[in-house]
Amino acid sequence: MRPVDLARRHGLSTQAVRNYEAAGIIPPAHRSRTGYRDYTATHAAGLAAYLALVPAFGHSTSRRIMHAVTGRQLDEALEYVDDGHALLARDRNTLRTVEAALSHLGAASPDTVASARAPYSVGELARHLELNPATLRTWERAGVLTPRRDPRSRHRQYLAQDVRDAELTHLLRRGGQPLGTIATVLEELRNAGSLEALARTLEGWRRDLTSRGMAQLYAAGQLSTYLDALDRPTRTG
Repeated sequence: MRPVDLARRHGLSTQAVRNYEAAGIIPPAHRSRTGYRDYTATHAAGLAAYLALVPAFGHSTSRRIMHAVTGRQLDEALEYVDDGHALLARDRNTLRTVEAALSHLGAASPDTVASARAPYSVGELARHLELNPATLRTWERAGVLTPRRDPRSRHRQYLAQDVRDAELTHLLRRGGQPLGTIATVLEELRNAGSLEALARTLEGWRRDLTSRGMAQLYAAGQLSTYLDALDRPTRTG
């Protein structure tokens, strides 16, 4: 195939194909007697594999996979693939944990908590959650909790939203989630404005994870085809 033939097959420009070759994503092209590039079915399979890998693993990891495969470092390539699968599994676990936590909190809105209880002190909230007050201070230093201070006494005061955040944090910590992840979840919750809005955000996250999982399945097939093509002897005419 000429560069234009390979480019058209994948909806790319000829310059993009040359760039992928120069970057080591596909093997070097054969050269005709006059110096023109001559691509084969192996190059086509390699380009198809890379384009399938990108939505599944991202540009950076996909480049590493292709460099390893094209360089015949199969174990290295498979390690990158394994890392991508592990990341997807962790994201799914985080999503399940957050959804489970939200289901526990759904019955108690901030208004309900506020009407049932005046602002908590750090000791009162610690007893409510059956925690050590030092744990709440640790969560505050990590940016997970942001209680206000009484203007006169400077004592911490945990309002309805703070109690909700502390309860959610407690559930997520029991599920093994790090404070950094919890801080991100709570920030999304605060930006969303309600548990219902966050639930909609999580549904979008679930769709994204499903799309990534399907992309990884498709990419695996394309990568396998490329590996087979690399193992076949190249025909010369």
